[in-house]
Amino acid sequence: MGKILDVSGKVIVITGGSRGLGAEMAREFAASGADLVLTSRNKESCEVVANEVRQLGRKAVAVSCDVSNLSDIRNLFNVTLKEFGRLDVLVNNAGANVTKPAVEVTEEDWDYINDVNIKGLFFCCQEAAKIMIQQNSGKIINISSVGGVKPYKRIAPYTSTKAAVIHLTRSLAAEWARYNIHVNSIAPGLISTEINKTEMENTEWLDRAIKAIPLRRLGDPKDISQIALYLISDAANYITGQTFYIDGGTLSE
Repeated sequence: MGKILDVSGKVIVITGGSRGLGAEMAREFAASGADLVLTSRNKESCEVVANEVRQLGRKAVAVSCDVSNLSDIRNLFNVTLKEFGRLDVLVNNAGANVTKPAVEVTEEDWDYINDVNIKGLFFCCQEAAKIMIQQNSGKIINISSVGGVKPYKRIAPYTSTKAAVIHLTRSLAAEWARYNIHVNSIAPGLISTEINKTEMENTEWLDRAIKAIPLRRLGDPKDISQIALYLISDAANYITGQTFYIDGGTLSE
């Protein structure tokens, strides 16, 4: 990607870092010189990705963290400071969803999705900002979704949280710009990962999904990790408060 996207020595926290987009971003950032703190509720899965990072010659720490739990969030950032003494980047990638008709959504479903996707994301931003304000520098990437602007059936609570992420990103960017903290969002379209493997095996569903994408292909995790690398690099130092739609043109129609 060139020296301009070199992120050597940066310390990066990735929530939801054990698989899918989080794991791919960890590999991308490590290959470009960053050290990682990887977190999810499953520390063992994070440790697998952390070992991949170490094999690339970078430092990595795996931390168990349920982002719906504020004590876990505070511990995550305390561990980061203890291990590295600073924090340059936070990527809020952890997410939750429940697929069902809106009339069947329970209070437990609603609380679960909102606690992870917006409450947890906000308080991760808050804890990161406390460190970044002292440093007078930092970058935050919030992972939203094209569902934050395009309606989809059977995932109403999920899409509402992703819309909230887009607006929260703009609000925090405006408030924290004075501290040289950049806050941006990435809104992926349909990306092929192990998380949606079951759906991908349904050829009828897959054909229908691809036909709805102007580029006529699914996104690859690298399509997300590479734009994330750009945003955390010095090449993006005049960008804040923006949402980048990486969707193969889905929102263009």
